[in-house]
Amino acid sequence: MATIQALGMVETRGLVGLFEAADAMLKTADVKMLGWRKVGKGLVSAFVTGDVAAVKSAVTAAESAAAKVGEVVGIHVIPRPHEELEMLYPQQPAKKKSRA
Repeated sequence: MATIQALGMVETRGLVGLFEAADAMLKTADVKMLGWRKVGKGLVSAFVTGDVAAVKSAVTAAESAAAKVGEVVGIHVIPRPHEELEMLYPQQPAKKKSRA
């Protein structure tokens, strides 16, 4: 995986809030969705990457949007995350090759 400039995280109680947060992040700034993770007991987290300013903007927008439809448990931005944190990122399923 390429070096990540910044990692943004949003945790909500419930999936609806997470969808609202993720939608706001992707519409607000030039960030890439790394994925999401079910934490347990109704908590879910979304992860985005991009440059530090974009990730900060995206996470701020996500917090505001998700709070309108549910409970925001936490938000955080890590500028220049250590490369060994990659093992904690959500795993993306392998894409199936299409038959042409």
